Amino acid sequence: MATRVTGKRIALGLIASIACCAHSLYAAPTSSATTAISRPFDQPQPLSGPGPSAQTIKAWQDRKFGMFIHFGLYSIAGGMWNGKRVDNGYSEQIFANGPILAKDYEALAKQFDPEKFDPDAIVALAKAAGMKFIVITAKHHDGFNLFQTAQTSYNAVDGTPYHRDIVKELADACARGGLKFGVYYSTIDWHHPGGNTYIEGNSNPITSEQEAFNVAQLKELLGHYGPISEIWFDMGKPTPAQSADFAHTVHALQPQTMISGRVWNYYGDFAVMGDNAEPDVAMELPWQAPASMFPETWGYRSWQERKDLPGKIRENITRLVRVVSGGGNYILNIGPKGDGSVVPYEAQVLQGIGTWLKQSSEAIYGTRKQPFAALDFGYATVGPHALYLFVAKLPPDHQLHVPGLADTAFGPAYRLGAPESTVDVQRDGHDVSIALDHLAHWPTADAGGNIDNFMPVVVLPLKGPLRVRPQMIAASADGNFHLQPSQAEHYLNYNGEGYEAPATLYKLSWQLDAKAADYMLTLHYTPAAAEAKVDVWIDGQRYPLRLSGTDGASPSLRIRRNPVAHPYAMHVELTPSAPFEQGTALPVTVQSVELSPIP
Repeated sequence: MATRVTGKRIALGLIASIACCAHSLYAAPTSSATTAISRPFDQPQPLSGPGPSAQTIKAWQDRKFGMFIHFGLYSIAGGMWNGKRVDNGYSEQIFANGPILAKDYEALAKQFDPEKFDPDAIVALAKAAGMKFIVITAKHHDGFNLFQTAQTSYNAVDGTPYHRDIVKELADACARGGLKFGVYYSTIDWHHPGGNTYIEGNSNPITSEQEAFNVAQLKELLGHYGPISEIWFDMGKPTPAQSADFAHTVHALQPQTMISGRVWNYYGDFAVMGDNAEPDVAMELPWQAPASMFPETWGYRSWQERKDLPGKIRENITRLVRVVSGGGNYILNIGPKGDGSVVPYEAQVLQGIGTWLKQSSEAIYGTRKQPFAALDFGYATVGPHALYLFVAKLPPDHQLHVPGLADTAFGPAYRLGAPESTVDVQRDGHDVSIALDHLAHWPTADAGGNIDNFMPVVVLPLKGPLRVRPQMIAASADGNFHLQPSQAEHYLNYNGEGYEAPATLYKLSWQLDAKAADYMLTLHYTPAAAEAKVDVWIDGQRYPLRLSGTDGASPSLRIRRNPVAHPYAMHVELTPSAPFEQGTALPVTVQSVELSPIP
């Protein structure tokens, strides 16, 4: 993993000028050699090449919760060297953080004999936790391999007294246990002669020798270990050509393998947030949040303080719910000891999460993200036949108020797991409310150590389609709109040139309480160095624009409301000129967007 989480830096940019209307489009594959998925043209299109199908992506998104395993030579050290704690970074990077001489670190391989590593027990633990997939560190930055590789003897089979292929054994155990299996792969390697030495932030350029070494190992991993659900690339700062080489190598062998965004340069099939981070903006593309039990380390640390077990269980349930309600997947790490055994505290955390999921799984797996900007009591997910409300904070009036649902028909609400006690959903203007005190078995005090009472879920059965009135921006007294970027939803490109590269803006989106049928739209922007092309989307209708790169004139455009496509609010979007690829940013900085009704 990376050495630290960098702050999100959002580059606001945008659009404008002469109009031409076209209907909303979807990108489609042009041949069998291109990716099988299609996306609306107001969303980033995958870079060219083979890749996972829409069905594979949906199945990946439906899993929601998985196990990360950081295990290697660093597990033997456990955050200690020569009897002293090494606390200046993650313990899996102790080789660099020590710092430790290469020959001394390599000597750990002669001690590597994790006789207590039990793949079937780990799979059983993951299943007990409610996890649907496992990803293990096939190779971390230290260059030691948990799989047998022809590229180097520095591996668990050929270079240790263990003489067993850990990746193979865990892959087989996952197959037996019905879990999906994936591998973590570091593109930097502090051990390989043609590789890298440690630099701050691990944003190493990849040498040509290291690129060839990586490609050879990727072919081994994708060719000899059965179906790989996802490959979790990490760190380094490859060129776009090198990122393409890695991604194409994977997809040439297994097109349905999901590639993490940390292959960089936007070649990933899913975006990866920073370590222990979550997005604070809207997300359209598949994404995953990686989390460790403790922010200080991913690999085993012998002296880590492990306390407040109930609090740690609640913390990770909350993180899981928060990620899933945002449409993402949550992958939670364990760091086994050097002997291969799972730290009892970490096993207990997973078991506690699993206890909660036994009664709440319906509201997690196979759901969609919440359609609300925010809920004052907690979070929500959407299932095929119900809306699920996670009560993280009991409102003072013991009423759940859910905005914008006046036009949705619901059956009686009940607490998940107790369908025998119901209460009718009450209408409150455009909102609905649910009286929690009328539900039997509702927790009346803090959950404390009783995980069954933590973050209870209220089910709102759907009787027909879910219709949500969005929060809308009102017009001024004269009917005009004066839209600022700060009022918009921001959509970002993640995983660009490297871990420290800022996320970039590709879309701004507003919802307007528009009364008129036609408006004159004027866009004010800071001119770019050259002419730019952008699109304005009104209720799904595309208006291509060409912007001057010199005078920054504020162009105007006549647009039309489409209440059939968007009955509640006029939906205004600004994007790069469609179709645009993953990583494309809005080419100019927006100052404001003005809309004036046309009589």
